[in-house]
Amino acid sequence: METVALIAHNQKKNEMLEWVKEHRDILKKYKLVGTGSTAELINSILELGVEPFGHGPQGGDILLAAKILQDEVQRIIFFMDPHTPHSHEHDIQTLIRTAVSNNIPIALNRASADYMMREKPAK
Repeated sequence: METVALIAHNQKKNEMLEWVKEHRDILKKYKLVGTGSTAELINSILELGVEPFGHGPQGGDILLAAKILQDEVQRIIFFMDPHTPHSHEHDIQTLIRTAVSNNIPIALNRASADYMMREKPAK
């Protein structure tokens, strides 16, 4: 079973929650992991069993990069807030570079997340 990581900056958490609600049936087909507060929010409202792995500013992004290197994550949905400075910006860039260099799809906004998680058309 593929694993999808769910991450959202504070200003994007409600958008992530709404997106997960819309894609709930598709997401149930995957193992879900997420940074601490994103996982907690989704689990408290939708009970999808998102496994938390760490808070972003406290090393969560680096932990996710390690999961990529260990072939434990196959897709990433990361709702970034590009307008707010983040104290862990280097960690965020490390995560993105790790995903890109390991050919892991990473959606950084709602439109790309919609595209990545759409059901494949029947042949």
